[in-house]
Amino acid sequence: MKLQKWLLLSLMILICYGVEAQNKKKFKIHTVAFYNLENLFDTINDPLKYDEASPIMELKANRSDIYKKKVKNMARVIAEIGSDMSNNAPAVIGVCEIENRKVLEDLVNDPLLLSKDYGIVHFDGPDRRSIDVALLYQKDLFRPINTSSHELIIYDDLTRDRVYTRDQLLVSGELDGDLIHIVVNHWPSRSGGEARSRSKRVAAAKLNKRLVDSLQSKDPYAKILIMGDLNDDPTNDSVKKILKTKKDKKRVPLKGIYNPFEKMFTEKGYGTTAYRDAWSLFDQIMLTKPLIEDDYSSYRFWKAGIYNKAFLSNKRGRWEGYPFRSFADGGFTDGFSDHFPVYVYLIKEANL
Repeated sequence: MKLQKWLLLSLMILICYGVEAQNKKKFKIHTVAFYNLENLFDTINDPLKYDEASPIMELKANRSDIYKKKVKNMARVIAEIGSDMSNNAPAVIGVCEIENRKVLEDLVNDPLLLSKDYGIVHFDGPDRRSIDVALLYQKDLFRPINTSSHELIIYDDLTRDRVYTRDQLLVSGELDGDLIHIVVNHWPSRSGGEARSRSKRVAAAKLNKRLVDSLQSKDPYAKILIMGDLNDDPTNDSVKKILKTKKDKKRVPLKGIYNPFEKMFTEKGYGTTAYRDAWSLFDQIMLTKPLIEDDYSSYRFWKAGIYNKAFLSNKRGRWEGYPFRSFADGGFTDGFSDHFPVYVYLIKEANL
């Protein structure tokens, strides 16, 4: 009798396990990322650009070798972002602090990225430092449909002179068949102090909001990702009051924006760049409500992260733990960037 009970119990366990295994869903997963490449300039003096002050142009020797190493270091990082879960480099990655299309071509043709067959979306912008934003995408995963560059017109509060800064890049396309829209940003810096420069980032946020509103006026359910180095934290007015972001998914209205990086900053103290022993989380990726729904028949947000592996940080000295930047004290450090990359995973039920 005891043997019969044991066999019956074992059978019930096996049946329950089998049902659970059958009900387990399998998902496709893609990484969408953003990375400030910290002054990725070539070694050619462009007479039409103010590139003489770039760190690599200020070097006295070995510019070509250092440029190649800088490109390879950037390629190494991009190849690894999100790969522990997706087993692939980012399907799409926004970048900033790049000089021109040529440096992007060198980057995507590095042996570490060549097999990914990245395409490039880039427009030359008016920034006074000659740095632009761009989008890289794996051609077999993402197909651009519309691309546009949007000029941010701002003025210095004291002199009223025009401040030439980065354009905002809008790319609409299909990620594995799903229509998504991506806005790539590099908002004005805090030069002159946070308070004095604040209005410039508020203006950048307002331009961002107009782009989002325009997309949502055509389709309230538009899937939009806003990414970039904002030079503001998730709690600053530009993000909270202008974009009206929410840190809790349940509180995001239909046309609202979810910022998964706010809790990382306020509750965990995480950051992507450091200055004077204080961390800032300037690099962020935000999503509109249709990307955070629970229906995974199309691509939805799963989770977000900061890619801050040990090799990307300084190992010792005064700057221990800070991002291991490429250039410091007038020389090349063989580092990477003064910012950590950020990423989100998008997942979708696989059709078996």
